[in-house]
Amino acid sequence: MSYQLWYWPNIPGRGEFVRLALEAAEVDYEDMAREHGAEALMEDLGSRRGIRPFAPPYLVHGDLCIGQTAHILAYLADRHDFGAGELEIDLQLIQLQLDVTDIVAEVHAVHHPVSASLYYQDQMDAAYEAAQNFRDHRIPRFLDHFELALEENGGPFMLGDRWTHVDTSLFQLMEGLDYMFPNRMAELDYPRLELVRGAVTDIDGVEAYLASDRRLEFNEDGIFRYYPELDSE
Repeated sequence: MSYQLWYWPNIPGRGEFVRLALEAAEVDYEDMAREHGAEALMEDLGSRRGIRPFAPPYLVHGDLCIGQTAHILAYLADRHDFGAGELEIDLQLIQLQLDVTDIVAEVHAVHHPVSASLYYQDQMDAAYEAAQNFRDHRIPRFLDHFELALEENGGPFMLGDRWTHVDTSLFQLMEGLDYMFPNRMAELDYPRLELVRGAVTDIDGVEAYLASDRRLEFNEDGIFRYYPELDSE
């Protein structure tokens, strides 16, 4: 039975972290809103009762419906062997995946520091201040953390020579930060993160996906947005 991935159809966003792992593992899935539209997504989510996802992305597999990016990836990793297969290490990987979730939330808060319900243009002054703090302090804080974790097993991947969902997520994180803050990222040097980024692109499934029209470009409706005024002093 194929997986159904529900996420907004026109942005990479948080759904892309799930897509990349599925593509790397060469697992069949249906990208439901890409096929049926945003209205179908809202209708499907609205029709669910009880303990349901708060927001996309969410994954449907038979009678199971689960939300939250890290939660989805932990489930898929266990089923398709792109975790460690050992509880202690898998918990560490999930911990790192949740760290990725944290920085992605902070990325979104850069251009929506006052409220997610307001347009960027309505909170530009606050966004400028948030971007300066994020560029100067939060990016190095998080990337130092991931760089140190990658040293543990010698790379190129978090577990050494086999990729995990953390590696595909770090790839997407670095791609997104480069898009959003090209000037700031050019000043930073993280050789192990660059190594893992290159290694992920060499995974057969990822290489094919990146070359396809299914890989969405970053844009100013998604999480990683390029506003030149937020990437300068």
